[in-house]
Amino acid sequence: MTTIRLLLVDDDPLVRAGLALMLGGADDIEIVGEGADGDQVPELVDRLAPDVVLMDIRMPGTDGLTATERLRARPGAPEVVVLTTFHADEQVLRALRAGAAGFVLKDTPPAEIVAAVRRVAAGDPVLSPAVTRQLMSHVSTTAGPTGSPQEPNRRTRAAARLALLADREREVAVAVGEGRSNAEIAAALYMSVPTVKTHVSRILAKLDLNNRVQIALLVHDADLLDGPDGR
Repeated sequence: MTTIRLLLVDDDPLVRAGLALMLGGADDIEIVGEGADGDQVPELVDRLAPDVVLMDIRMPGTDGLTATERLRARPGAPEVVVLTTFHADEQVLRALRAGAAGFVLKDTPPAEIVAAVRRVAAGDPVLSPAVTRQLMSHVSTTAGPTGSPQEPNRRTRAAARLALLADREREVAVAVGEGRSNAEIAAALYMSVPTVKTHVSRILAKLDLNNRVQIALLVHDADLLDGPDGR
């Protein structure tokens, strides 16, 4: 069994203690360190070499969003799961755009937080297709009025990036944006699940993205979905 090295970052010592107690009980998770501010993250990561960072979004010093953006911009960065009290807000979306593999609510049952850490360590995003669809809907309702200056610029940039993909890769990317699982994509596009996985890997590499959540956000930004849930 491979041990997952986990770093906890939260300004509340009681929250950190609770998380350490909860996660430290898993046989395959080792709490290698704790931080109370985003400013501490680079030094802690360099010294402790965690596989996953569980990061609070709201901290009084350097917040978890800024810390996540800085960390994920570094080569060989550990995966990041953000902690939040809100299910889908602009801060969560910003963290996902920065490369966080997902988020968990602070009141999530312990077993689900443990499962989330394991999934991220294995290279899978925390967000299910259903949650991805919910985030897409949230983006739609918070992106501002149609025709705002930011909207066409973001759409143009997203479309230009997606133009780098081959036709089949683009079809897979749109299906990811619709919140479909690999099995659902395989059935819809008449290909095998391993082939879908290969296409997703190529998309990530070509577009320099971290995970399929970022693919979904990019597809939405390019306005390639029929509706908030893509169905």
